Amino acid sequence: MSDVVVKGFSILVHGQSKSGKSWLSDTGPTPRLCIDAEGGNATEWTPSRKKEWDPIKEAPPVPDGTWDTCVVNARDYQTVVQVYEWLNSGQHPFNTVSLDSVSEIQQRCVDSIAGANQMQTQNWGELLRVVSQLIRSFRDFSKHAIRPIPVVVFITMSTIKNNKFYPLVQGGLSDRLPYYPDVCGYMTVTPPDETGACYRYLMIGPSYEYLTGERVGGRLGAHVHIPDGDMTLTRMHGMIFPNNPLELEGTNA
Repeated sequence: MSDVVVKGFSILVHGQSKSGKSWLSDTGPTPRLCIDAEGGNATEWTPSRKKEWDPIKEAPPVPDGTWDTCVVNARDYQTVVQVYEWLNSGQHPFNTVSLDSVSEIQQRCVDSIAGANQMQTQNWGELLRVVSQLIRSFRDFSKHAIRPIPVVVFITMSTIKNNKFYPLVQGGLSDRLPYYPDVCGYMTVTPPDETGACYRYLMIGPSYEYLTGERVGGRLGAHVHIPDGDMTLTRMHGMIFPNNPLELEGTNA
């Protein structure tokens, strides 16, 4: 890597099931880290070469040319916290980090707070505080003092609220989460055309239908067309920071 300090951005992608959210998160600069809280389903069919990592038992793997994406199967909330500790230490190789999904990670936190019991009033305040702090801490890795991460991705499901698609999280986090990242996009898929082809779009500009927005100076436009893998998060980084190219070994264009 050169002496140039690489700039980073954070992005929240929400959308309906099977719309391509996990696929998009797997297109950032390598090596990537995906925290898969979906029981392994978030990363099973994404195209990159995978390597599993248990952050409780071992240090982050060293890139050796045999893998592109490191996968942490987050079966409990403590595993996510342990990943944070490794990343915050700066002792890691990752240039993309994705949380897939925040919806499930929040549920893991519910499990750690209440177990099999019903959440009580005081529990909801604790849930908001703990998960909100975690999300903001991961977001801040894009500007980390020791080891900034160029692309930080948050994936969530979507739900309809007030006749509009919102990121699906519980409690007060549903109102706060969209404010945290630099970009909030909604992934949508067109119906098949006469040839049977479908097209994916990441909607970013103001919309009456989806909760979207950005603070990157409009450099991604109102929407990003994602045809057959042509548009990647690495290229989005280049659109946001045209004068700060990713000079990273192994980075995908």
